[in-house]
Amino acid sequence: MKRRQFVESLFKGVGLGFASPIILSGCEVQGPVQRGASSALEGVEGVAEQQMPPGVSLIDKLTFRRSADRGHANHGWLKTNYSFSFSKYQDPEHMSFRSLRVMNEDVIEGGGGFPMHPHRDMEILTYILDGALEHKDSMGNGSVIRPGEVQAMSAGTGVRHSEFNPSKSNKVHLLQIWLFPDAKNYNPRYAQKVIKPQTKDEPVRLIASPDGEDGSVVLHQNARIHAVKLRKGQQAFFEVMPSRHAWVQVAQGQLSLNKFHSLYQGDGVSTSQQGGMHFSAASASEFLIFDLA
Repeated sequence: MKRRQFVESLFKGVGLGFASPIILSGCEVQGPVQRGASSALEGVEGVAEQQMPPGVSLIDKLTFRRSADRGHANHGWLKTNYSFSFSKYQDPEHMSFRSLRVMNEDVIEGGGGFPMHPHRDMEILTYILDGALEHKDSMGNGSVIRPGEVQAMSAGTGVRHSEFNPSKSNKVHLLQIWLFPDAKNYNPRYAQKVIKPQTKDEPVRLIASPDGEDGSVVLHQNARIHAVKLRKGQQAFFEVMPSRHAWVQVAQGQLSLNKFHSLYQGDGVSTSQQGGMHFSAASASEFLIFDLA
């Protein structure tokens, strides 16, 4: 079967809904494809038109949030970068994107951390890039989060928690992510799950969703978060569907997006345009794709 026929067969009869990124390697598609999620688009020179799903055009309306343009703070024990207004960093041009309210990249020194503090009516996720983070909360939960795991806490009617680096010498590098819930006053809850390790043939994992699909943590929000790890030269495609929106956050590495754009560690890019996002890894890369209502 020719590649285009293969792609069309995968898409045939699939209604609107949610999707996982398509993984492209040369002219082959690897992994299952479902049409229907929002996505971000990045490509490289030489991407053949037949690699695009039928009738899908690359997105050209992209808004970049470059790493160097984020808010910054250095507290000694904590070095942090804010994609959106947070704490003393306030920028009315960067308050949130759809339901995504906080995207903080934190580096916490050994022994450092946040003592017990309250949250309410927020969906809070922690994604570890390197090191470990110890969590304790007023619901009685206590655990250590490491790379390859995702933690989700629905603050709901109110919860208190602390976060500390349990190592005295090693740093912990993480993404702190908050989303607005779809309603207020939910009962607080906590979840921590191991992410099935990404492989060359399966570099995409759904880590958060409204329904817990594929073992993902559950969100009180119409949002799906994919964690993607690409090897150098590997490509991925993701489609933003009608009335959906996408935010992409580069955690590590360097990517090419839609031939003309480069993304580096710490960069974010958003779009509300229907269409495709094609990514190519210039180096081993890790990034999150947020599919938002």
